[in-house]
This record gives sequence, structure tokens and C-alpha cells, in this order.
Amino acid sequence: MDSKKKATTAKTQIKRKRVTMTFEAPDAETVSLMGDFNQWNAKKHPMKQVEHGVWRKIIVVPPGRYEYRFMVDGRWRNDPANNQTRANCFGSTNNILGVK
Repeated sequence: MDSKKKATTAKTQIKRKRVTMTFEAPDAETVSLMGDFNQWNAKKHPMKQVEHGVWRKIIVVPPGRYEYRFMVDGRWRNDPANNQTRANCFGSTNNILGVK
């Protein structure tokens, strides 16, 4: 089997998991979920307000450990529901998401 087929086969064997992310921001106009799973791109995972003040986004990712934060009206915010953090190179912290 050539290396291209091996890579494709290995990719298809990894089960991706659905993860529901929520963030409470009653006064927010926009909320985006950003992390190393989407190259920190605000346009890839905009969140939708599902009830007053609660924003939600479902992501599908392979098992692993990811760093993330929320962008709320142009300002970085950490997830208050997750106390697992890691220092980043900007002098603040990112939340950690573990997907089994």
C-alpha cells in the first residue's frame, strides 16, 4: 500500500466526536469559539444564541487535547465553566478541552 493510501486509511479509522460548547453572555452581540482545532479562526465557529444569554456551538473533532477561548464582541474570554487552563504566549490563559 502506498503512503497516500495509508494516510487516508488511518484518517478514516479515527472517530470524530461531537462536542457541544456553551457560553453565557447575556449582553453579547457576537460570540465565536476559537481554538487550535480551528486555527484560532473566529469565522470558523461562530456561536448562536439559543436562549437568552446562552450561546452554543457543536464542533466535531478527533479525540485529543485542545486549547480554546471565546471571542465575545471582540474581546477574549475564558470559559468560566472549565477550570482547566494553560498559560499562553500572550500572558493570559487558554482553556483546555479533552476529548476522549
